[in-house]
Amino acid sequence: MDLVVAAVALGTVFVVELPDKTFIATLVLSTRLRPVLVWVGVALAFTVQTAVAVGLGTAVSLLPTTAVRGLALLLFLGGAVLLFREGRSRHVASQEDFEVRATPATGLRAVGVSFLVLFAAEWGDLSQLLTLTLVARYDDPLSVFAGALTALLAVSGLAVLVGRALLRVVPLHTLHYAGAAVCLLLAGLTAYELLG
Repeated sequence: MDLVVAAVALGTVFVVELPDKTFIATLVLSTRLRPVLVWVGVALAFTVQTAVAVGLGTAVSLLPTTAVRGLALLLFLGGAVLLFREGRSRHVASQEDFEVRATPATGLRAVGVSFLVLFAAEWGDLSQLLTLTLVARYDDPLSVFAGALTALLAVSGLAVLVGRALLRVVPLHTLHYAGAAVCLLLAGLTAYELLG
């Protein structure tokens, strides 16, 4: 395992996922269900989603290096644009963007509800696309999986433990801008490799 690649995946996915709707969904779920059960369900959903992204990224890495770097560049730039636009439209952080209506659940039902909500919300999400791109770019599925999953588990843990307090201190649009900056940095590094 390459710790640098794992750290890049962790940092990128963490910054991109923090302002995401899945953070808000986890926060809302944890206010209505037992927080530890929410985190277990969310962690299972993220594990499956990350495994799918890593599998797809491994397949993409079989393409020629120039094609992979070009695709990575486009995805990083697209991610930066999406995050910047979302940040600009979010100057007022709202904790009610994503409302979950569920009957009180306990045990496996709470885990299942949390899993299904996050599993559905995460398909094709920017963090999943970035995970795929990082696997294709670095050709190191294990390191990217470890870093990306750690980031997702940390973000969901933050949402469960201190989500409301965090959103009072750091505006959601600031998190979007930080994610856009990370994507632009990665796009710049990829462009440098592609041209040089």
